[in-house]
Amino acid sequence: MQRLIGTVSRGIRAPIIRQGDDIADIVVSSVLNAAKSENFKLRDQDVVGVTEAVIARAQGNYATVDQIASDIRNKFGDNPIGVIFPILSRNRFAICLKGIAMGARKIILMLSYPADEVGNHLVELDDLDEKGIDPWSEVLTEAQYRKLFGCRKHPFTGIDYIDYYKELIQSAGCEVEIILANDCRTILQHTDYVLSCDIHSRDRTKRLLNAAGAKLVYNLSDILTAAVDGSGYNECYGLLGSNKSSEQSVKLFPRDCMPIVEKIQNGFLKKTGKHVEVMIYGDGAFKDPVGKIWELADPVVSPAYTAGLEGQPNEIKLKYLADNDFADLCGEELQTAISDYIRSKSDDLAGCMISQGTTPRRLTDLIGSLCDLTSGSGDKGTPIVLVQGYFDNYTK
Repeated sequence: MQRLIGTVSRGIRAPIIRQGDDIADIVVSSVLNAAKSENFKLRDQDVVGVTEAVIARAQGNYATVDQIASDIRNKFGDNPIGVIFPILSRNRFAICLKGIAMGARKIILMLSYPADEVGNHLVELDDLDEKGIDPWSEVLTEAQYRKLFGCRKHPFTGIDYIDYYKELIQSAGCEVEIILANDCRTILQHTDYVLSCDIHSRDRTKRLLNAAGAKLVYNLSDILTAAVDGSGYNECYGLLGSNKSSEQSVKLFPRDCMPIVEKIQNGFLKKTGKHVEVMIYGDGAFKDPVGKIWELADPVVSPAYTAGLEGQPNEIKLKYLADNDFADLCGEELQTAISDYIRSKSDDLAGCMISQGTTPRRLTDLIGSLCDLTSGSGDKGTPIVLVQGYFDNYTK
């Protein structure tokens, strides 16, 4: 009998993870216990996703605001720092900013507008149009912004992020000036010492600033790349991908992740004989149509994954076949024709008309987004996600 269910995504509950826990053993036992409890079986090519948060917790990869401040002082000395293009987030950046401010004498905070890099808006484009403001060329002071637009609060959080960041910096005993601009080189009119806090455009920002004559440029990914005063660290991403842990500390993006996914994969193979794929996932990559937030605040969706998750889907569009190649068929004859076509499809459909409309993204970004949406970010208690049937097609 033909199987009538395709992809299934299950959130798997796990114990609360603490530093020093054997995360690989916990993942394997949690999935197998769930399979026994819910009466399902693992299959080859199932995907097990583990959220980066529990990996970092098991590693104890944390840093305090004092440790962040120490690294900032070591790198910038007493020079005024241009902190540019941070995202607007209490969870993702506020505690980092607190540590940065504690290590600085003065900060010139330059915010992009109308929105930050991940889509949190300070003002709407329609409002800029109404006021005749070109965000790509015009620089606004804090006073000019307030005169034009007043107090604008985030639609979901209710936070006025300009006030929030300003007060946070001042509470750390640091002087602050705020401007709004979209050309990174604007900051050089205020200081030659820059901390670039953008995520996915950080390399270009650093290149442009250095070419424009900046004396010193660091990215947020350059802060805490090694332990400072006993802190955690991430040699690849520094403070990027960090989350608020407490009012005085952040949890960093996990490090040394490949051995973990390989250990989990081997654990399933030994206990079940099944070859599952494993990935560590952070933020998914998708955009909210109402809040306009593009979710990906982590430097990558997946910092580590097993070999079977390399590449992107190689799929054909069923409705294209049904409406074109087999428009004269129906019923079982149509089903047979499409199934035969799928079985004989090329291993590389890139650029072919038959694949138009299929999602042109990497497997890890697609599955990571599915995992992120399944596990959620609140109190579901499911930091592990089991995805079954993802690699199936209409013939299976």
